[in-house]
Amino acid sequence: MEFPNIFIGTDIVEIDRINKLLLRFGELFKNKIFTSPEQEYCESKSSPSLHYAGRFAAKESIIKAVKSSGYKYPITFKDIEILSSDSGAPVVDLHFISEWECKVSISHTKFYATASALYIQK
Repeated sequence: MEFPNIFIGTDIVEIDRINKLLLRFGELFKNKIFTSPEQEYCESKSSPSLHYAGRFAAKESIIKAVKSSGYKYPITFKDIEILSSDSGAPVVDLHFISEWECKVSISHTKFYATASALYIQK
């Protein structure tokens, strides 16, 4: 039996740091990091900065997992889109590669958002 190649990445972010970036740079920050659907999702929540922080941590964890696989090309934050399934679970859409898939889990407390990613060869 042959096992697939699986790479992991993890990240943690202070929610206050993301909130300060949102307050200082607003749309410039949002448009550089997040796609329109991601922004719509986060803005629909009662605490948008918490959800922006979770998606930021998710994107960082995905970049770490992808880079640990040996992928050498640049990856922008908007190359990675974190959407939500009907159940609310995060769904990853990688805009730069199709022969691999990525799964991510996002968690947060009052002060921190964290994410773990699996990058899996199909």
